[in-house]
Amino acid sequence: MDMDHKIKRATELIEEKLKLEEEQQQKKHSSVMPPEVVRLNIPHQEKEKKQGPLNKDITSLKGQEKVRKSSMDLRKEILEFGGTEYLFKLQKKAKKEEKKPEPEPEEITGPVAVEDFLKAAVQGRIQVVEKFLVDGGSPDSCDEFHRTALHRASLEGYTEIVEKVLDKGATIDFRDRLDCTALHWACRGGHLAVVKLLQEKGANLKLKDKLLSTPLHVATRTGVADVVEYLINNGVDVNSRDREGDSALHDAVRLNRYKIIKMLILHGADMLAKNLAGKTPADLVQLWQADTREVLEKKEPNTTEMPT
Repeated sequence: MDMDHKIKRATELIEEKLKLEEEQQQKKHSSVMPPEVVRLNIPHQEKEKKQGPLNKDITSLKGQEKVRKSSMDLRKEILEFGGTEYLFKLQKKAKKEEKKPEPEPEEITGPVAVEDFLKAAVQGRIQVVEKFLVDGGSPDSCDEFHRTALHRASLEGYTEIVEKVLDKGATIDFRDRLDCTALHWACRGGHLAVVKLLQEKGANLKLKDKLLSTPLHVATRTGVADVVEYLINNGVDVNSRDREGDSALHDAVRLNRYKIIKMLILHGADMLAKNLAGKTPADLVQLWQADTREVLEKKEPNTTEMPT
């Protein structure tokens, strides 16, 4: 197939998918309330790139070091050691409300242990965080996975805690054991307010984790278009590749993120960039047509028999 024709056809399919998605969202909008964020806790996850983010609660993680023989080992590890993940069912122009922290006592007596400090960052308990810091605790205190309060609060969307630990000297681009920064976790949680705050405080938008995924890759997989748009508008490389040679556009097409696909293309994403498997985003778009045809054929009633 001629390259120009291939791109044209892929673009047409993307427009068709986006239009269909918008029509479906409008129908849902008229009959149901906007869906809330769903917290998932799935013990055996598929690859994040294949099915989007599906990770365990950050407070109950257990893991061990292992020999990393391939990028697939790293991909599996980054999922097993991942934090609390959210599956966002977004509707057009829907706005996500900031989580309400758990109620806490007015006064905290006695010292706050590092474990309690890190737990408080997950729960949004600002007074516990403040007490730990006032008593001289390090804002960069971390767990066995090198995850700090900044990582945890960024994932959960607690902007007040993020700002507090940064004001007390937390390292903004502190890397955990998988080389993820707070910005990676904010993108994984889908929190635009935290992403903006981190960027304003000097976070590097282009750092990569051990899978060579940028915050843009992570935001694309999570599927929060507002975060993707913000990163693009702040100059990230839309054609940056991860360890598998995939750009954010590869991920967006694979996960059917139609709005994000269009956004990436409009900002210069290369539809003919090949990953290590030799596939371009345009190739993956063509698979939609084949998959749709296969589903329709399976659903067609058997019409070969004559009525009696």
